Amino acid sequence: MRAPYQVLIIPYKRENDSYKFAIFKRADMDCYQWIAGGGEDFDLDILTTAKRECFEEAGLSDNSDYMQLDTTSPIPVHIFNDYPWGPDVLVIPEYSFGVHIGDQDIQLSHEHKSFEWVSYDQAMERLTYDSNKTALWELVVRLNRE
Repeated sequence: MRAPYQVLIIPYKRENDSYKFAIFKRADMDCYQWIAGGGEDFDLDILTTAKRECFEEAGLSDNSDYMQLDTTSPIPVHIFNDYPWGPDVLVIPEYSFGVHIGDQDIQLSHEHKSFEWVSYDQAMERLTYDSNKTALWELVVRLNRE
C-alpha cells in the first residue's frame, strides 16, 4: 500500500562552470516536472523512496549522491482520484531531493515521453508546478554555496 507522502527528485550534473538539470515531460499529462512518486509501506524512509523512484523512472543508481532539501510541499490527495488513507487525510507532504548523477545515462520509464538537460532559467520557464520551482531554487542556492 502507498505511504502518505510523495517525493520529488531533481537530477543534476555539472558541465564546465554551470549546472544542468534533467527535466521530464510526463506521458499522461502535458507538463514538465522532476522525478516524482509516492512512498510505499515497504520503503524504509523517504531517502529509500527517492532512490527507488529514481531507479524506476530514470534508471539511476541508488549509489548516486542525494541531497535532501528543506522544500516540503503540500499535495492534495484528490490527485489520486480517491482518499487512499481515509476521509480525514486530505493533504500529504512532498519531500524534495537533488541527485548528482555524474556520468550516468538516464533511461526513461513509461511515465515520461522525454527528458532534456536544461539550465536553471530554462527549467524555471518550463516547469509546471511551483513546488518544483521552489525545490530547484533551493538546490541551486545550496550548490552555489559549496
